[in-house]
Amino acid sequence: MSLNCFIVDDEPLAIEVIESHIDKVDGIHIAGTFNNAIDAFDELCRTQVDVIFLDIQMPKLTGIDFLKTLKNPPKVIFTTAYREFALQGFDLDAVDYLLKPISFERFLKAIGKLFTQRNSIKTLQQQTPEQGPQEIEHIFVPSEKKLVKITLPEIIFIESQRDYVRITTDCKEVVSHQSITYMDENLPNACFLRVHRSFIINLNKIESWSHTEIELPGVTIPIGRTYKNAVVKTLQENTNLI
Repeated sequence: MSLNCFIVDDEPLAIEVIESHIDKVDGIHIAGTFNNAIDAFDELCRTQVDVIFLDIQMPKLTGIDFLKTLKNPPKVIFTTAYREFALQGFDLDAVDYLLKPISFERFLKAIGKLFTQRNSIKTLQQQTPEQGPQEIEHIFVPSEKKLVKITLPEIIFIESQRDYVRITTDCKEVVSHQSITYMDENLPNACFLRVHRSFIINLNKIESWSHTEIELPGVTIPIGRTYKNAVVKTLQENTNLI
């Protein structure tokens, strides 16, 4: 099902840029564009949306003050030319904070975060009390100017490559503009483990391990010295000995 969005920005060119980016992405529909937050607020009373691309510095009412007026706000991705507002934006649980001019690659990264959060919430809403906690089954990551679906059980390991990560699965490799720290924070802890500053592994893919390295299908991953104690403890807890 497609996500409905509003674009709220007092700069027509900024709205055009976001519209152009959205046109290249499946799964997002523009339900309205507004050049001030007051008009957006009025329409929000009549139209339900999943996400707002929201400028911060606007006349009449700032994006931050507008968000504070909403009792049950949709997801928000802030768009602004002012870096100093980033911390305040994240304090309001924004999905992301895009600094103008917004490149398509950076826009895709924010959309990847949005879809990942949406999938997590959807899974929680679908579970029954008897089922207990359930993990998400897949994520979307930005890669080569598109969003690529990654099925979590198929991941073997993730490797940091500076500002990017290489995700190796059973059937493909995907390079994405994400940090390994972001991946570590958003993957389910029950299945994935950071074993080195440059590597995250899927615990279910382990073929053998020692106190210095872990063998996965087709590759051997080193255990970092600073991670060693926590990693060995986790591996011992997850190893069925006979």
